[in-house]
Amino acid sequence: MKDVILTGVRANEEPTLGNYLGAYVPMVELSNRHAATHQINMFVPDLHSFTTPIDHATLYENILRGVKYYLAAGLDIERDNIDVYRQSFIPAHSEMTWILDCFTYFGEMSRMTQFKDKSAGQTDSITVGLFNYPVLMAADILLYDAKYVPLGEDQFQHLEITRDIALRMNNKFGQELFTVPAPTAEQSKFMGRDKGLRIRSLTDPTKKMSKSDPSENAKILLSDDPDTAVKKILSATTDSVGVINFDFENQPGMSSLLQILALLSGKSQAEVNKEWVGKTRYGDFKKVVADEVYMFLTDFQNRVAAISDDYVLKALAKSEAKMNKIAERKLYKVQTAVGLRRA
Repeated sequence: MKDVILTGVRANEEPTLGNYLGAYVPMVELSNRHAATHQINMFVPDLHSFTTPIDHATLYENILRGVKYYLAAGLDIERDNIDVYRQSFIPAHSEMTWILDCFTYFGEMSRMTQFKDKSAGQTDSITVGLFNYPVLMAADILLYDAKYVPLGEDQFQHLEITRDIALRMNNKFGQELFTVPAPTAEQSKFMGRDKGLRIRSLTDPTKKMSKSDPSENAKILLSDDPDTAVKKILSATTDSVGVINFDFENQPGMSSLLQILALLSGKSQAEVNKEWVGKTRYGDFKKVVADEVYMFLTDFQNRVAAISDDYVLKALAKSEAKMNKIAERKLYKVQTAVGLRRA
């Protein structure tokens, strides 16, 4: 049995350049690097999409496009150990969630920081789904005995409750029902996480670039027209220091642009900093960054356009058949342990 690496990216909103550089590229590199020794589960958590308001009319197309983004970023789904599947096409996710719900404590869920942040001041309109989604996330992980779960630091609390649920049920029923995911420190070490990656909002560099930002000028979307993206970069908020520095504390906007330039140009951060730090012509620098963004978007969108829906649907169907068998076996084992099925 190979250790399982599992991750997913929600498909209800158009990803940003920050999502691409901070999530898609590292995950694709990790997957291709470990595909010979690990099982790679790259799933679309479409059921998670309903935890916040979305455009339901576009969700299905967004799901397919999200898979294409992974492929355009370099994910090799022709390899036997790399699978891409939709969460909602594996019914065991939903049933396992209910079982796990009944072994998860209200107090634990009430302490989830993300729920507190997203529900602040909106008690009457926040859904039970938002409150409960860490348990669905636990089901996503535990159904496949995933050991490594690449995710952002804002999700570490959810990984810890997944570990707690797995340990609790293993102990209660006296058997290893679930593989307990590695603790966060081991996860970060395995993934080689670069904590220095901080792609900032183009209008308010004190915040990260977010796909949910209401300001279109604050973010570069992967679907942006390249010429529009150029205008956003050229008008990006930087600072009044007058000298280019790589200093996220005092010049976050400028530092974010330096990071984007390094990542898109294929140069090291040290090389880019050596070329630009100390110079004073902000306009010249932004023009160089804008050109790199233009070339990236043009090339990336051409790659996405070359991937047919038929190819994606066939790949999904193949992986979903495989994952359904794995998930059903795990669900049956748990159903037997809790008394729903005969051993």
